Amino acid sequence: MIKLGVNSVLFAGFDFATAAKHVALAGFDGIEMSAIKGMCEHLDLDRWREQASEIKQIVQDNGLELLSMEEAALDEDRLKKAFEAGAEIGIPVVNIGPGGVFDVEEDFQRQTDMMAKMAEIAEPYGVTLCVKAHVNASVYNTPTTLRVMEKINSPAFGIDMDPSHIHRAGEVPADALKQVISRVKHIHIRDCKGPGPSPGTPAEQACGRGEIDLHAYCREMVESGYSGPVCLEVIGAGQLSLPEVSIIAAESYGYLNSCLKALGAR
Repeated sequence: MIKLGVNSVLFAGFDFATAAKHVALAGFDGIEMSAIKGMCEHLDLDRWREQASEIKQIVQDNGLELLSMEEAALDEDRLKKAFEAGAEIGIPVVNIGPGGVFDVEEDFQRQTDMMAKMAEIAEPYGVTLCVKAHVNASVYNTPTTLRVMEKINSPAFGIDMDPSHIHRAGEVPADALKQVISRVKHIHIRDCKGPGPSPGTPAEQACGRGEIDLHAYCREMVESGYSGPVCLEVIGAGQLSLPEVSIIAAESYGYLNSCLKALGAR
C-alpha cells in the first residue's frame, strides 16, 4: 500500500508535536520531518541526539510512521548528520534539492559528483538519499533527471519525483513519471498554480486546487507498481494559522486518498 504523509514544513509555525497531531487528525499514515535550515527545523541536525527519543514518542503517540526527512541542501556535513539521525530514529529516506544553476554543465557535474559521494556515505547507514528536479537548479526536468539516473548507480540513491517542479519545467508530470519511475524512491506531491517560478500560495498548492492532473499522476504511480512514500510538501505556510494549514493537509489527504482508493492502491 502506498503510504501518504505530510512534510512538517507545512506546520513551520508550530512545534513538531502540534504538527504530528494534526497530520494524524487529517488521516495521513506518516510524516516527513523537515530539517530545512533557515525554513523549518523540526529536526535540528546539530542536536538530533537530544531530540531522538521525543520524536519517536510523538510519532508513536499519534499512530504515525516516520516516512522521510527533508534536509534540502547538498551539504556534506549536514547530510552526514542526517544519515546518522535517520539510522538512529528510523527515517529511511533523506531528501535534498540538487542545487546549482540550470543549463550550466559545470554545475551539473559538480553537484552530481557530490550526490554520488553522499550516496556512498549513506549506504552503510541503511538510508536512501533522494534528489528531485527543482526549478532553476542543475537538475530541473526529465532529461537532466535521466542523466543523474545514468550517472549514479548506488543502491542508496533514488529520485524524489515532485510533479510541481516538472509542471513548471513545461512537462506533463504523469508522462515524466513514467520515464523515471524505475529509480523513484520517494514522491513529494502538491498542486501548482501557474508556470512558476513559484508553485502559488499555500492554499493553491493543496492537491486538487491547481493545474496539475494529479489523478493521472496517481494512476501512473499505481500502474508502475510504485509503493514508496507520497508526502505532501507545501511551502510558504509559516505565517498561516493552525486551522489554515490543517485545512490544506486534510483537503489534500481527501483528494489523494480518493484517487488512490479508486485505483485500488489503498
